[in-house]
Amino acid sequence: MLEQLNQAMAHIERRLDSSVDVADLARAAHTSEYHLRRMFSALAGMPLSEYIRRRRLTVAGAEVLAGGETLLEIAVRYGYGSGEAFARAFRAMHGVGPGEARRTGAALVSQPRLTFRLTVEGSSSMHYRVADREAFTVTGFKARVPLIHSGPNQAIIDFVRGLDKQALEHLKELSDQEPHGVVAVCDDLDPSRAEGTELDYYHGVITTAPAPEGTTALTVPSGTWAVFTTSGPAPEAIQNLWRDVFTEWFPSNPYRSRPGPEILRTDLTADGTRADAELWLPVERETGR
Repeated sequence: MLEQLNQAMAHIERRLDSSVDVADLARAAHTSEYHLRRMFSALAGMPLSEYIRRRRLTVAGAEVLAGGETLLEIAVRYGYGSGEAFARAFRAMHGVGPGEARRTGAALVSQPRLTFRLTVEGSSSMHYRVADREAFTVTGFKARVPLIHSGPNQAIIDFVRGLDKQALEHLKELSDQEPHGVVAVCDDLDPSRAEGTELDYYHGVITTAPAPEGTTALTVPSGTWAVFTTSGPAPEAIQNLWRDVFTEWFPSNPYRSRPGPEILRTDLTADGTRADAELWLPVERETGR
C-alpha cells in the first residue's frame, strides 16, 4: 500500500498547476477514494486536500519570489479565480501577502513533498480478527461534534460528562451484541477529515432492544469488520492502537477501510491509569491482493 501511496504523491506533483482529481489519485494507488483519504490523513496528520493546497502554495511561493510572471498569472495557474483569493490563501500559509513577499524577498513557509516508508520494529504483535457481521443497531445518546486530530476532544468530553448516569446504566443493561458494554461511535465524518469538520458521536450500546426515550438509533448495514484489541496505560495504549492500525496493519494486509461507523469500546481500571480497548473498523478486501 505504501508504494501505491507514493505513486499517488507523484501524481499530485505532476498536477500541481492543474486540477487534482481524487478519483485519479485513488486509481494511481489502486484503492478506493475513501481509503486513500483515510490512510493519508492517518499517516500524514493532515487531510489530503490540505496537503495539496499547501504543496501548491509552496511551489507558487517560489514562483512569486522568482519574479518571472505576474501575480495574477501565478494565481490562475494554481487554481485561484482572482488575485484576491490567491492573496488570502497565500497570506494564510506564508504569513505575508504575495506582493509584499515579492518586494521584500520575505522568507516563506515550505510544505515538503511527502514520501511514505514503512519502519518495521517488531517489538510487539498486533491482536486482531476479521469478522463478517449482519446488520446491527447502535442505540445511544447522540451529539454533533467537531473532529479533533490530536489531543482530547473537549466537545465529546463535555457531552459525556453531561449525560444522566442513571440513564447510562439503563442503556448499558440493553447491550446484547458485541462489542459488549458502552461504546463510543463516530459516524458521518466529512470525506476530507479536515480539522474542525463535524461528525456524529454516539455514546451507546449495540442492542436489539427498542431505543429508550431520549436516545437515537443508528442502523449499521451488514459488512466486514477488522477488530483490534489492546491493553496498557491510558490513554497511550489506545492512541498507539490507532497509529499502529494505519501505519502497520493496513499496509501489511489485503484490506482497505470502507465507509461506516468507527466503534471503540474502552474499559478503564478504577484509577483510570490502564485500559482494555477494542476497536472495530469497517473494512473490505482489496482487489488484486
